[in-house]
Amino acid sequence: MGRRLERLGEQLRRELAGLIRHQVRDPDVGSVIVTGVDVTSDLWLARVYVQTTGTEGEQARTLAGLTRAAPFLRSTLGKNLHIRRMPELRFMPDDSVQAGQRIEEILRDVLPDEAEGEEE
Repeated sequence: MGRRLERLGEQLRRELAGLIRHQVRDPDVGSVIVTGVDVTSDLWLARVYVQTTGTEGEQARTLAGLTRAAPFLRSTLGKNLHIRRMPELRFMPDDSVQAGQRIEEILRDVLPDEAEGEEE
């Protein structure tokens, strides 16, 4: 069942990326990258992780616009895909890039600077 959910999540990610880019006309929806989709085992919910650009206010408006577009996206996906139940879409910010940058900062502070050793 796990592999099936992964395949469905990847298919939803690809389809959503195209739909958001080409068919969502909400002016609040800015530049969006769909980074992943996690589908629950009962197919009732799909968490759609997105990266947005701009200030925090612009990012919040983009997420709000995506939430408003969710019923349209869900119905369009239901017509395009042949699955028994189309999950509810919940859009969530993907903070993995910021978390990775924070880990790199911590490692730079903790580990000795290799560049200084090479220059000497």
